[in-house]
Amino acid sequence: MKQLILMRHAKSSWDYEVSDKDRPLLQRGINDAHLVSKTFKAHAPKLDFIYSSPAIRALHTSMIFVRNFDYDLAHFRVDKSLYDFSGDSVQRFVEQLDNGLETVALFGHNYAFTSLANAWGDQYIDNVPTAGLVHITFGVDDWSKISKGTTKQMVFPKQLR
Repeated sequence: MKQLILMRHAKSSWDYEVSDKDRPLLQRGINDAHLVSKTFKAHAPKLDFIYSSPAIRALHTSMIFVRNFDYDLAHFRVDKSLYDFSGDSVQRFVEQLDNGLETVALFGHNYAFTSLANAWGDQYIDNVPTAGLVHITFGVDDWSKISKGTTKQMVFPKQLR
C-alpha cells in the first residue's frame, strides 16, 4: 500500500518585492504550519521520505514539519518539479517515485495539490487551503499505478483554530 501526504505551503507574504519563488511566510503561516504538523503527527504513519518545492514558502513549511516530526534530513530532498501549479509535473514526479518508499510527503502549491487531491482521493475538496494537508492511501505497491485512492485524513488550519 502506498500513502501520499500532500501539504500546501503555509500563508505567504506579498509585502516584499521578490520573485515568486522567494516569497516568505507570514507569521500566521508559520503558526498554521506548526498547528497542522503537530496535529497530523498524532496520527501520522512513518514517513519514508519528504520532498519539497524549492519555493521559499514551501521549503519553510516543510522545515517546520520536519522539525516538529524530529525527522532525519537524510530522507529529505528539494525537487524543482514540485514547483508546479497545474499538477502535471507533480503527478509525473509521484509516478516515478522509488517503489521502496511506502509513505511520502510532498510540500508544494495550489492549484496542483487541490487538483491531485481530487483526482486521487475519494472526497471532493473545493480548495486545499494554505497549510492544508491531505493524506491519501492507495491499494497498490507501484507508484506508477496509483489512481483513485482513499482520502484518509484532511487537516486544515481553520479546523484547528
